[in-house]
Amino acid sequence: MEQIWEKLYKEAVNALNPHEVSKTMWVGSVASAILTKKGNIYVGICIDTNGSLGMCAERNALSTMLTNGENEVDKIVSVYKDGKVIPSCGACREFMMHLGNNSDNIEMLLDKEGKTIKLIDLLPEYPKYK
Repeated sequence: MEQIWEKLYKEAVNALNPHEVSKTMWVGSVASAILTKKGNIYVGICIDTNGSLGMCAERNALSTMLTNGENEVDKIVSVYKDGKVIPSCGACREFMMHLGNNSDNIEMLLDKEGKTIKLIDLLPEYPKYK
């Protein structure tokens, strides 16, 4: 795996911290790390509730990125609590597509061996809102 992917993977793994917040909220069983075009790394963890008010780790990391004034993602990796690399869900993929003209080229890590895919290849028929 390339060095940058290893770095992002380690950042995501370091953010993992599965635990119960309350009887209706659990957090940290998935973590994501994103690399922006400016070279900054943002991490996020999932927030699960017994309702529909949770948030995926990817959108948590992306929200932090947006809060810090950035909107161009270069790479993203998501990791489950057992260390396995997992792809982003459909909602997160769609969210990323709305980030701008170059969102098609966001690169996603698919496994620990270094296999990657571009976001547009996961959503080839996605309509363009540009």
